[in-house]
Amino acid sequence: MKNAEQQYLDLLRDILKNGRYKDDRTKTGTKSVFGRQLRYDLSKSFPLLTTKKVFLKGIIYELLWFLRGESNIKYLVDCGVHIWDDWPYKNFLKHNKNSKLSQEQFVEKIKNDAKFAKKWADLGPIYGVQWRHWKKEKKGEVDQIKDVIENIKLSKTEPNHSESRRLIVSAWNPAEIGTIAKAGGLPPCHTLFQFYVNDGKLSCQLYQRSADMFLGVPFNIASYALLTMMVAKVVGLKPGEFVHTFGDVHIYSNHIKQVKEQLSRKPRSLPKMKLNSKVKSIDKFKFEDFELVGYNPHPPIKAPVAV
Repeated sequence: MKNAEQQYLDLLRDILKNGRYKDDRTKTGTKSVFGRQLRYDLSKSFPLLTTKKVFLKGIIYELLWFLRGESNIKYLVDCGVHIWDDWPYKNFLKHNKNSKLSQEQFVEKIKNDAKFAKKWADLGPIYGVQWRHWKKEKKGEVDQIKDVIENIKLSKTEPNHSESRRLIVSAWNPAEIGTIAKAGGLPPCHTLFQFYVNDGKLSCQLYQRSADMFLGVPFNIASYALLTMMVAKVVGLKPGEFVHTFGDVHIYSNHIKQVKEQLSRKPRSLPKMKLNSKVKSIDKFKFEDFELVGYNPHPPIKAPVAV
């Protein structure tokens, strides 16, 4: 298996060389390829890129936000994480064309005005809502994360469960895509993931329908690697592999310069991630329960978000 970061860099090169131009929803334009896969051995290192500094605080708080089953960005804003601010602000301006609020003022209002935040900071039934509160056809809901963890635990004690091929969590709910769009949210890009138990190890494969290679994918890699480690921890297994499978994987036209700068840099040793050994429930993790060791990245590279 190739070095974890080298796989990512090789995919960037693949897109630059073989990608074809495609228009997109944001009107930015992309170089795009279809159907690729990367694999990361989580027993060796934590796949946080070193060829540019990645915002680990944002990754951790976003994942905790998903696991809380929430879709309102107030939690993130209160934690000093602003990776989702653009979408609700765009939706706010769409419905308030004469507003003079800057994005910074909009975010401050979310932070300090609960009523305003409830109305304008919610992205609709996106990731966390589908993970933890998938609506049943008539009434009630399904907590997919709770169910999959309980079934993984059964795999340790009941032979039939150890062979389960149903350890799946889906964020793609066709019945609610329209509701997400109406709220100004983005239909889930990382749509479905499956866990796999073998030889005392827990692995995870993610299918991502749409992948922004420069800005989004480094977050996605680290986030699902961390989720795999967290689930492995609470079920008493060791982390195995994270397998990242892509549909439309692309580089935005206004990220080409930044990608070439990143490719000019030499990868450094990947860090390790330590989890608080006292945490026994997926719902009990806090930001302070994660310790990154040995991270020595190159400086960050800024690029605009396509909204």
